[in-house]
Amino acid sequence: MDNVEFEKLEWMKDLPSPRQKKTKKGMQARFSLKGELIPADADLPTHLGLHHHGEEAERAGYSLQELFHLSRSQVTQQRTLALQVLGRIVQKARAGEFASSLKGSILRLLLDAGFLFLLRFSLDDAVDNVMAASVGALRALLVSLDDEKYLDWTFSWYQGMAAFPFVPNNEEEEEEEEEELNGTEKSQDKKLKDENKPDPDVARYDVVKGLLKTRIQHRLRYILEVVRPVPTVVLDILHILTHIARHSSEACNQLLDCPRLIETIVREFLPTQWHPQVAEPGCLLTSLHGVACATAMKFIRVLASGGRNATARLLNKFEMKSRLSRFIAEDPLDLLLPREEAIRLSTEAFRLWAVAAGYGQACDLYRDLYPVLVRILQSLPELLSTCRGKSPMIELSVQRATAVVTLLINVTQTAGYTAELQAKLSSNSSEDSEQIPPPPVAWNQVSGLQPFLETSLKKFLQEISQTETWQTLQPLTTTYVIYLGVYYSACSQQPSVNPIDCLEELERLTSEVLQPLLSQPAIHSMWDLLRPCSALCNPLSCSPAPESVSSIASLSCTGGKPPLSLVGSKSPFPFLTALLFLINSITHIHKGLTIKYSSVLGFRGLKDYLHQSWQMRPPSVTPSSAWILRHEYHLQYFVLALARRMAGTCPDYAQHASLHHCVAMALLSRLLPGSEHLAYEVLLDLAFNPEFLPEGKAGGPEAADFSDILHLGTSAKLAQPGSAAAFFSKATRGALLRESYQNLPFIRSCYLSHFVHLQPTFMCSQAFYQGRNYLIQSMLLPEVKGPILPSDWPFFPLISLYNKVTNAETRGAVLNSLPLDLVNTVTWNLQWVLLLETWRAKTLQSIPTAAKLARLMCVFLTGSDLFLEAPIHRYTAALLSVYCQPKALDSLNLDAPLPGLASFHDLYISLLEQFEGVSFGDPLFGVFVLLPLQKRFSVHLRLSVFGEHTSILQALGVPLQQFPVPLERYTSPPEDNLNLLRLYFRTLVTGALRHTWCPVLYVVAVAHVNSFIFSQDSTTQEIDAARKSMLRKTWLLVDETLKKHLLYYRLLNAESPLGFDLYEQLPPVRLKYLQMVTQRK
Repeated sequence: MDNVEFEKLEWMKDLPSPRQKKTKKGMQARFSLKGELIPADADLPTHLGLHHHGEEAERAGYSLQELFHLSRSQVTQQRTLALQVLGRIVQKARAGEFASSLKGSILRLLLDAGFLFLLRFSLDDAVDNVMAASVGALRALLVSLDDEKYLDWTFSWYQGMAAFPFVPNNEEEEEEEEEELNGTEKSQDKKLKDENKPDPDVARYDVVKGLLKTRIQHRLRYILEVVRPVPTVVLDILHILTHIARHSSEACNQLLDCPRLIETIVREFLPTQWHPQVAEPGCLLTSLHGVACATAMKFIRVLASGGRNATARLLNKFEMKSRLSRFIAEDPLDLLLPREEAIRLSTEAFRLWAVAAGYGQACDLYRDLYPVLVRILQSLPELLSTCRGKSPMIELSVQRATAVVTLLINVTQTAGYTAELQAKLSSNSSEDSEQIPPPPVAWNQVSGLQPFLETSLKKFLQEISQTETWQTLQPLTTTYVIYLGVYYSACSQQPSVNPIDCLEELERLTSEVLQPLLSQPAIHSMWDLLRPCSALCNPLSCSPAPESVSSIASLSCTGGKPPLSLVGSKSPFPFLTALLFLINSITHIHKGLTIKYSSVLGFRGLKDYLHQSWQMRPPSVTPSSAWILRHEYHLQYFVLALARRMAGTCPDYAQHASLHHCVAMALLSRLLPGSEHLAYEVLLDLAFNPEFLPEGKAGGPEAADFSDILHLGTSAKLAQPGSAAAFFSKATRGALLRESYQNLPFIRSCYLSHFVHLQPTFMCSQAFYQGRNYLIQSMLLPEVKGPILPSDWPFFPLISLYNKVTNAETRGAVLNSLPLDLVNTVTWNLQWVLLLETWRAKTLQSIPTAAKLARLMCVFLTGSDLFLEAPIHRYTAALLSVYCQPKALDSLNLDAPLPGLASFHDLYISLLEQFEGVSFGDPLFGVFVLLPLQKRFSVHLRLSVFGEHTSILQALGVPLQQFPVPLERYTSPPEDNLNLLRLYFRTLVTGALRHTWCPVLYVVAVAHVNSFIFSQDSTTQEIDAARKSMLRKTWLLVDETLKKHLLYYRLLNAESPLGFDLYEQLPPVRLKYLQMVTQRK
């Protein structure tokens, strides 16, 4: 005992002060108990409890590794504390607080380390505190309350009720699982694979799907029903369930099928009566059980968005219809709840009813609650005075009023088709089709509400110049305008309504409300705000958050969006979209009023916005961008729809035509799944409309001819008389453009027929946009993996035909002759591409030049002699001349991956084989074979010609004078691949490559061999021996002409019949080197 063991007392010493390591290597991150990052050099006192005996004992805080270790401790307090701290770290990471301080993603690091399943195991802990901490951390990981806030904000926008599912867009998973299956087989196969995969593998790509595989819904039900935790935990669980319900219809069904989950939530958190003490000021709730909760109502509403069947089950089996009556019939002020909670609960009840009415369900409640709705509508103008008084509850009250009007929009749409469904039901012609019963609400029951809403709208529009008041009331005013658009669209189709009365009402609305509104300075300011608030013009506004992970779908709204953004508080998009929707509804019904709205397309702010938006590269499609872009595309579509009506009636419209056509072309390649109806309308009425291609009437073909004659920066050899293109005809590019312009109706029919594969999704989309609620199956839009149409959709008929022929040949069938309609199809496709390349070249800039050439190669790979058809040959030659312009050649990159093409090398090999079999020495085909052989592209392409396919050298007879590409692109820089140089020399010496057979490649081979044999640069012994050997063999050649070309080649000369100039006598340096090499032997 007398011996003091000092080493065992080391831990009692004072800690040394932390020192910053003098190294560039990063230091381990440490966090406080609040989840805050502690600076590496922070000297904190020990009484804060942040020091421990782990690594780097002098540094305060806990590393992630240490927190993981503590979360598995046998001490309950340590497990609880670790999970709480991890939850706070996740919360701050998602808010972006560590983005500038830490390297890499904390969320990705945690998920890779198994954080998700740590939380899932902790949920099963018997200790309430541990379980509560894991629920809080899971909520922090999955749920962004700001995302939910903005989704609620956009709920009442035009088509805002429909939303994209929260399914992560994982390209990696698709690549790993790419199989030969497609369509239904592929989806079923994927489902089976997910069922057979381990839970961590599924969660790696999709966290929600992984959690559902662990049956998390059953555990959460147990916690709510049996454990009955404190209110905070209950709210966290409801938020988690809401996020899961947003994932997909399948997730909604799993939640609905979970035994007693929905019953527990409805019984415990949406009771019809509860203790009045809850509403007393200052009352602190110790339990949410037995008290009505707005968050629970919101979960039911999101669940109902998953599908019409889910909604029917909720309304009937789970008795939500009676709950709706209970919470809607009573004014929020009379509900025994805190004021804010009461308004939120009423708002969510109206939203749930609106979703149900969106399927044509729960409309029988409309008759029962009609007096309540009238009372609410009569009270809406009072919001104006409340708004001026700046009441703290005004925003919640406006949201509730907005939900009420959204409900009326859906009920009105449903009632609008009652007469039509009734007629179908009573007619005998529809016996074979499915009988859809008419909804229990008729047009005369909804038409009486329109005066209330229009009166309120007029009062609210008077406040448009008062910035603060208008900003508060804009959401409600927006829904008023949408309501009028829906009302008049439905009204015009009612057999019971006098059409003349309807037209007179529209004239009155135009003259008394809309025309004065359009002349307001505040509206001018709104158009000017389009560009600064646009997501297309400001792509960073919808980019993923710094801590976004691919396995958790997020809208990246954490921290809020700036006021000047598309979903910001100052955004003009919701109101202007609604206004354009109303104007389109009016002009569709009353064509004579179209001219009254001509000023809309003339607004400077709108023109500036359209001009910039179509030229900008759109943001990549992610969950954080798709939901925003969808709303922006709605506004653009309505502008274009109005433009289409103006084109036929307004004499001054032509000045806008080109701009609107460019916008239409850009929109076609951007529209997202769920908007197939809009894409069809743009294809049908805008893209191929001659009114939007004024160049066809205003000298466009003549200008193209003049450009070719003057050679204005173009290599137009293939379009000139006497060229390969003129083999069948003397048609100029102007004549081809004129013919293409005249064929626009046929071109349109061709493209529409090739997009018939979109028919099923088009029908679903059409039901949404036409308000056919009885056909809508789900408020969840299709999963987003990219735009509806590929960026190269102008080439789609050609690609489709090539795939059809290729698939037929794969099965052993041979298509020797192609029917006339296929020849026409290819011709119309080429005509359309030629029109775009000439008059709308910028709209095709997103397609790489290499991809365009690859698509054109399909002309030669389809059928045996399709390319020899006169019109196809002419248009292919004209397009080739466009792609052989210097700028296009400079941008040509065959080594980069091309969209829709697995390997350009494989495509090129197919082209060589086709040329060998059916080319007939066609010069145009020959140019396509020669184009990829330029020096800057892969040497494997040249090796394939000179190694395996030398037989084509006898037929590649493209004359030098007709070849549109400068030969310098083939000869510079000198070839350095020894194998290819040997092949060049062998084909020349053996006579396989001759000037009379293949002048272009003869010049290329001679130039490279000459450069090689006379090169005296220092190099490896093997290459030096090879070039000297080749030079000696050249000297000994019997063919004097070839010998002269190889030895006396000087430089390229396009004017020379040979294609190059020769030395009269060798320069002294070369002569001396030749003598040295040949005499040494």
